[in-house]
Amino acid sequence: MSLLEQITILYENEDVVVIHKPSGLIVHPDGKKEEESVVDWIVKTYPHIADVGEPTVLTSGEVIPRPGIVHRIDKETSGALLITKNQQSFLKIKKQFADRKIMKRYHVFVYGSVKLDRGTIDRPIGRSSSDFRKWSAQRGARGEMRDAITDFTVFYRTKEVTFLEARPRTGRTHQIRVHFKALNHPVVSDALYAPNKPSLLGFYRLALHAYSLEFTNGKGERVEVIAPYPEDFKTAISVIENQG
Repeated sequence: MSLLEQITILYENEDVVVIHKPSGLIVHPDGKKEEESVVDWIVKTYPHIADVGEPTVLTSGEVIPRPGIVHRIDKETSGALLITKNQQSFLKIKKQFADRKIMKRYHVFVYGSVKLDRGTIDRPIGRSSSDFRKWSAQRGARGEMRDAITDFTVFYRTKEVTFLEARPRTGRTHQIRVHFKALNHPVVSDALYAPNKPSLLGFYRLALHAYSLEFTNGKGERVEVIAPYPEDFKTAISVIENQG
């Protein structure tokens, strides 16, 4: 089964659809290499929304279509992704993101035992000085430092790993990965930010899952959509619960 065939619909009305994106699938092309993306699924499943949203224009002049897309999650991250089905909905949801009215909850395994049961990471994020692919919330970051805030609550911990919920108030690229890296608790199996760490709990991809999205629909109602855990998360949670 291809990754596109693994996409499932979690919630849908006339304005939006929330899907469960599998790990390993990019949201939209980056213009560098050809690979399947959520955009391919959108265009095939909802051809009438091909012109909804705002495309990305690369420095080369190439136009990257982003039909209905108002946010994205990393390729290796699984979970809830919201797609808009018309331009009016796109603008409304985009404003909710800009106004920080959308609640995002991520469930994540990080290396080490996080001491606090709950807390807030308030560290601006800039470009890494060592790798153009990376961002940093530590001393030595370069370029514009943009505010970034992540709240978290610990579920379980062992000496080797902590399972927690992260709730980013802002939407910076790699925010959760960068913030926990800055605390010396990088995300398990993060090949970019923790390349020398061992894989734990059977993870062979980033141990990060976009667990839920809460937003206001077109009727003014608050809606929360939950993405069920994929099999690797179910297995890892079972292991850590038995160790705790």
